[in-house]
Amino acid sequence: MITHNNNPPSSRCCVCKPVMVKLKWGMEYKGYLVSVDSYMNMQLANTEEYVDGALAGHLGEVLVRCNNVLYIRGVEEEEEDGEMKE
Repeated sequence: MITHNNNPPSSRCCVCKPVMVKLKWGMEYKGYLVSVDSYMNMQLANTEEYVDGALAGHLGEVLVRCNNVLYIRGVEEEEEDGEMKE
């Protein structure tokens, strides 16, 4: 029997780490990746919203639906405390 793992390895390695999720609509969410499902829906904790590179607010726990995501990337340590890098 063949089994397929639809969860890309790159998303699993980021669980419990800070990430930046860029949405198709321009805003970005920075938070800790709690979980990812096989469709790439993401649960983030301690989430902050950035619009045009500026902090727009603290959201807490967020669920991001897969079809809204443009990309996800890990956040470097110096980005965690300060403003978002371009």
